[in-house]
Amino acid sequence: MNRLIRERASGLRAAALRRLRQVRAEGERGFVSLYVVAITVGLVALAGLVIDGGNALAAREKAADTAQQAARAGADALSPDSLRNPGALSATPAGATRAANQVLSTGGVTGTVSVDGDQVTVTVVVHQATTILSAVGVNQITGTATASAIALRGTTTGGT
Repeated sequence: MNRLIRERASGLRAAALRRLRQVRAEGERGFVSLYVVAITVGLVALAGLVIDGGNALAAREKAADTAQQAARAGADALSPDSLRNPGALSATPAGATRAANQVLSTGGVTGTVSVDGDQVTVTVVVHQATTILSAVGVNQITGTATASAIALRGTTTGGT
């Protein structure tokens, strides 16, 4: 009887050891899937920053470019009286606003125009839709820029 008990105990011990080895071997099963999910989320977030960050820079650049063009166009809308007088040039407020707004509408952007004597200031807002960050609720990126222009007569470098 002792022999039978010993054989059974030995068999149970061997079965327990086999099961323990099996559990240890399967303990890391599924870990790679978790790792892949975590890395994928990180890569998508990084791609969102790169792609949509580039779109934000492009929106800011477009706003700056359009604001500069509109301000120059507004400053070029000179008053006929200031052209005839040897003094400072000045822009016609209505003409400057009209010329700057035409540049803004041609560029497909919105903005504000203000004329103060000979200085035309334009603030432009460009809205850019996001590509990847829209998945987390950021649907639009805005780029804003302000530029001013003054009408000048001749050169300002002082050279010959």
